[in-house]
Amino acid sequence: MSDTKLSPENTVDEAHSFQEYKAVAEALSPYINAAKLGDGAVARPAFFDHAHVVGSVDGTFYNFDADTFKNSISEVGPAPKVQHHIAWIDISGPAAAARIEFIDWAGHRFTDFFVLYKQEGSWKISGKVYNSHARN
Repeated sequence: MSDTKLSPENTVDEAHSFQEYKAVAEALSPYINAAKLGDGAVARPAFFDHAHVVGSVDGTFYNFDADTFKNSISEVGPAPKVQHHIAWIDISGPAAAARIEFIDWAGHRFTDFFVLYKQEGSWKISGKVYNSHARN
């Protein structure tokens, strides 16, 4: 085995990369908080104006713009027992993807896939596709 050490340049790159993953997770936190609170207005700033949310529940297909999705979160109401897990984040320059697992969001289990973009130093959600598991 070789004893591989990071050069100063690699250390800076690694630290920057680590910070970007934390920044993407932070960009998703308003959405996660909105699920707990049942308040779509909390999630709305995390989305670009052009964002779309696509998925189905109980076999009904939904294709929401960001404002309609905001309203649907509020209609569902608070889910104080909801649990979540960010399963992965993948980043390439200013583009990112993430997967979040939710359980007990209004009695549902969801897998959400997000596409994000970093513009003017901030990550925002460009789109979301989801599966409602057994309720689909």
